[in-house]
Formats: sequence, C-alpha cells, structure tokens
Amino acid sequence: MANSPKPIGIYFEHPEWFKPLFAELDRRGLAYEKIDAAHHLFDPSETESRYSLVVNRMSSSAYLRGHGQGIFHTAGYATHLERIGTRIINGSAATAIETNKARQLSLFASLGLKFPKSFVINHASRVPDAARQLQFPIVVKVNIGGSGAGIIRFDTIAGVEAAVQAGQIDLGIDQTALVQEYVTPRGGHIHRVETLNGKFLYAMKVYTTGESFNLCPAEICQIPEEPAAGDFCLTEAPKKGIQVEAFTPPAEVIEAVERIVAATKIDVGGIEYLIDDRTGDVLFYDINALSNFVADAVNVVGFDPYARFVDYLETQIGTPNPVSQPASAAAISSTQQPVAASIH
Repeated sequence: MANSPKPIGIYFEHPEWFKPLFAELDRRGLAYEKIDAAHHLFDPSETESRYSLVVNRMSSSAYLRGHGQGIFHTAGYATHLERIGTRIINGSAATAIETNKARQLSLFASLGLKFPKSFVINHASRVPDAARQLQFPIVVKVNIGGSGAGIIRFDTIAGVEAAVQAGQIDLGIDQTALVQEYVTPRGGHIHRVETLNGKFLYAMKVYTTGESFNLCPAEICQIPEEPAAGDFCLTEAPKKGIQVEAFTPPAEVIEAVERIVAATKIDVGGIEYLIDDRTGDVLFYDINALSNFVADAVNVVGFDPYARFVDYLETQIGTPNPVSQPASAAAISSTQQPVAASIH
C-alpha cells in the first residue's frame, strides 16, 4: 500500500496539531500531501481525485484563528470526495455531527443516552425563556465551538437578562446555541474516550480547575478570557499544567461510545462524558470528530496512538467509503440497552 501511485491527502487547518502524524508518515516513507483547509479550492466536475485517501482533520475552532470559512467549505468537499469514490477519513456524516452540538444531543436522545438538560435557540432573545426552564447555574454554548470556546456561564436569571439587554451574547458563526444546565463533574474531572475504526482506543480523565472553559476537553466554569485559548488542546496539556490520567471506562460506557461512533460514521474521534456529582448519572455532552491524541501518549496511555492511526490509514487506501448518511439511530439502539443511569 505504501507504493500507491497517489499520495494520501492530509486536509488540516491548525499549523501545529498534526506534526506527530506527519512524523509517523515520514518514518514509514508514505507519500502524502498537506492540504490547506483554510485556503482551499476543488473542482466539483472532476471524476477522480489526485489522492488515494483523504484524511479530514478540519477543526471546529478554526474560526478562532480567522479560518471559519473552512468549516463550511469542508462539508461540500467531503460530499464531493464521497461522490467520486475517494475514501475520506471522517467524511460528510462525521463532519455534520462534529459541527452541530444540537445534532449531537438529538443523537444521544435517540440512542437512549443521558445528557445535560438543554434547549436549542437561534436568537439571543430566547436565552431567558430557555433559562427559566432550567436549574441554575446554566451555560450558553455556541453550536460550533471547539476547544471550550464560546461558552458563557450564568448563575442567575437576572444576569441572563442583563446580558441579553446589553447585547453581550454571541451565538457564534451559525447563530445557533445551546442553553444548558451546568453540571458539576464528580471527582473534579471529565472523561474523554478515544476511538479508532469504530472501537475503543483509550480513555482519559481530564481534571478541571473550575476556573476556565479553555480546555480541550473541558466542561468547567467561567467566561473564556481570550479567543486565542481555542488553540489549546490535549496535545498541549502538560505545557498548560492540565492533569490527565489514563483509565478504562465501565463496559457499558465503552459500548455506548462505540454505538455513538457507529451512528455518526466517525473513523477516529473522541466522545466526552461526565458523571453528575448530584445524581451519579453518566451524561454525554460532546462528540469530537477531530481527535487530537494526548501529548506524551506512550507514558500516559502506554502506546503511540499515531502509529495505530497510520496503521489504520494504510488499510483504508483504495477502500470504498461507508454510506455517507448516519445510520438510523433507532435501528442501532433497538437491540441495545441504554447506559446504566448511575455509575459509582
């Protein structure tokens, strides 16, 4: 497979996050080309791609770096590649769920999985209406966020109303947002489960400080101070002083995560959940088709996930794309039981 006449295309936007991937491809002598997702063009009339395989590494936080146009462009490019028969890792179905938190919550519901109580809005004027039906504190989350960006916490309805009146709530680049109950995570950490080829790869506990949303992954409190914080991800965790710890989730959680990635056609990605400190409920809250493996992975999880990722890429060269539309969540869940309501 390494002798394929066409290179692998690595479609990406962030300048730093994928250096370990490029290093592994170089180590194996695999031909690849870097594709700039922020300044891209394609010909929709072409019938054959110049690439043997395209790896979609577009980031939902790209708008924080002035590259928001790449988010919407990627949806069309992924659909085009699928139409002409080019295998794309994390294709149109994965892109659609990655860039839409409202879709994510609907999927969780269809699979019988719990998530924080939420409403979806398309105008800031509806934030108070949603907030009055929730238990405070609440958060407003933009539909297309990434790296903890675009999350604002409110502790009172008066604070919500004042922010709306002052025009301080920005619903993001697609003007859609979640109004959601803030949940204190049991143990002071959230959980991120990484998957590859539809199967569990590894999992981590990521310990939060309670002082910022500027983590990837993270669900903690305060307003992000600087948009540039969206550049941070787990590849920079040690540098930022973020504590991560490898662990193995309960079997029912792994089974639920694998159902999620099957339904969303995610080849490689991370699912995030927390345990509600009040109830012990397992609450899923985010689906990440852009999965940045943890820094110092060999020491943290015991192996190099990039090596396994490139192993997988080699098997996918020349293979057909899976069906681009997500599988029926109802069909997937019909033979499965929901995750147990409480894990202690």
